[in-house]
Amino acid sequence: MTDARADALPPASPLDQDFSRPGRRPGKRSGWRLVRGAWRLLVGIKDLLVLVAMLLFFGLIFAALNARPGSKAITDGALLLKLDGPIVEQPEAIAPLAMLTSGGDTPRQYRLRDVVRAIDTARDDARVKVLVLDLDSFGGAYPASLQEIGEAMTRFRKGGKPVLAYATAYTDGAYRLAANASEIWVNPLGGTLFTGPGGNQLYYKGLIDKLGVTTHVYRVGKFKSFVEPYIRADQSPDARAAAQALYGTLFAQWREAVAKARPKAQIDAFLTQPDRAVLAANGNIAEANLKAALVDKLGDKLAFGKRVAEIAGAEANKPVGSFRTISYAAWVKANPLPTAGDAIGVLTIAGDIVDGEAGPGTAAGETVSKALLDGLAKKNLKALVVRVASPGGSVLASEQIRQAILEAKRQKLPVVVSMGGLAASGGYWVSTPADVIFAEPGTITGSIGIFGIIPTFENTLAKIGITTDGVKTTPLTGQPDVLSGTTPMLDTILQAGIENGYRQFLTRVAQSRHMTPEKVDTIAQGRVWDGGTARQIGLVDRFGNLSDAIAEAARRAKLDPAKVHAEYLEKKPGFAAFLAEGFESDDDGQQGGDVFAIAAAERRAIVARALGDVTRLAKGGSVQARCLECGGLGPVAKAGDARLLDLLITRLGL
Repeated sequence: MTDARADALPPASPLDQDFSRPGRRPGKRSGWRLVRGAWRLLVGIKDLLVLVAMLLFFGLIFAALNARPGSKAITDGALLLKLDGPIVEQPEAIAPLAMLTSGGDTPRQYRLRDVVRAIDTARDDARVKVLVLDLDSFGGAYPASLQEIGEAMTRFRKGGKPVLAYATAYTDGAYRLAANASEIWVNPLGGTLFTGPGGNQLYYKGLIDKLGVTTHVYRVGKFKSFVEPYIRADQSPDARAAAQALYGTLFAQWREAVAKARPKAQIDAFLTQPDRAVLAANGNIAEANLKAALVDKLGDKLAFGKRVAEIAGAEANKPVGSFRTISYAAWVKANPLPTAGDAIGVLTIAGDIVDGEAGPGTAAGETVSKALLDGLAKKNLKALVVRVASPGGSVLASEQIRQAILEAKRQKLPVVVSMGGLAASGGYWVSTPADVIFAEPGTITGSIGIFGIIPTFENTLAKIGITTDGVKTTPLTGQPDVLSGTTPMLDTILQAGIENGYRQFLTRVAQSRHMTPEKVDTIAQGRVWDGGTARQIGLVDRFGNLSDAIAEAARRAKLDPAKVHAEYLEKKPGFAAFLAEGFESDDDGQQGGDVFAIAAAERRAIVARALGDVTRLAKGGSVQARCLECGGLGPVAKAGDARLLDLLITRLGL
């Protein structure tokens, strides 16, 4: 019998055909019904996913439009800087969907120039009654960045307004900021201890040996310690001596800055014999801090809020301890960068230098060079300032960026480099075209040296009984062979290439700094220098921040520094950034903790940074100019590294 309904309606697809009909392969009907059902299930899942994506999309738009900072008028109150994340030169872009699904745990990053501008513009604005720093979850910053913000806080206080700082426990970096406050508060159940720069690095040689991995390292520079964790189980004497000198200088600068900002603080006892200071207070660290004049007041968040309310006014219809607040995000938005006058281009090279393209927070050769070349073609730039805040990375990408900067020089533009908290290895490579280089005493720079690493797995495979064999037509056929190892011939060639690259690095520095390559070699060898020493040995010309560099660029272009503006040559925030901005709030972020919580956070950051280093090394497809020591002196971990650790923990079910 024929199915009348099937005759009336033709099948929608081959999967809908009824093979029980005559001539349609009888006996297959049940199997095709199963396939047809699976097909319809897949279509249904697809439609559901599309619907969910649309709901999320419009939900994000709605949330962003209703939560965007600056939508309300700014009224009198306290400018709140809740620095619950690291201070960086260029924040990484965070996808709105990632922010939505992270449950609010997405690390926030604060742009250095925005923080400084917020403080400076608030100094003479009558609406801002007090500056409040909440440093409970401070994510760190490089010493030079802390110095710049501290100086802005001092300018604010000289304007006649108070600065109040609060934390359950201050890290060294957080206290360097807090020392510039007129009142320092600490939680009575918390308290602050100081550790100084330095600490242990992770070394992977033992694990590599157990796995049977052979690490082929090609490098120049006895101080180029980035490769040591892969070939040693401990720090080499040369690397140790260089690190001790660097950390010693930076620690001395920290002590000097704290003593200058807070002369009454009896800091020495907490640096040399902290146990005695704590035991003298019967184990009450906060009380010991108060006795040593490290802090002014003991109080929890409620008490601190009441104190701020005395100055800024209490928030109506809010719980006790609330105060009238001016949102940091709203304030920055209400005080944009100036646009009047001639344009001085500012090219930001922030984060790891990598090949290809990448978003903000990473200095991708293609992206950065294109931003500069587009700016030269489309904007009437009078000079160029290159702002460098990078530990280095790909030599290929560094040279691509350098060539773009040289194009600005070919167009007769003055070129000034402004080094931020960090400008080492590849960060110094891209600085070599400068007419003049500015840095801060706490800037970390140098590390002039390069390396390459190729891991091979012949011993690993042998452990499980796998071998390799094949036909080779030349001495380099199949090389570099990660399965059966490299050959001595290839090793010789690659090492020669690294040595040639190092000579090119020396030549570029020598031409830039008016030295002989031999002279540069004596201060190179991969050694990392602080900004003060770098100036003494000729790697840096002057001390100064980004504003100083822009003013110098204007003068070199025969312009009045007061009549120019910075034209930042970077991609404008897109629609995704617009959505992400809508979720920012000064009430977000993790709460801080005592010294135990700080220790736990630092352990987590070390693991995250180690994962990030391994990932970057595995992805790095070119010769590298990168700095190892730099990682422990600034923000504890990149946002991407933290997300990678979260993913690993989730996958392992930890």
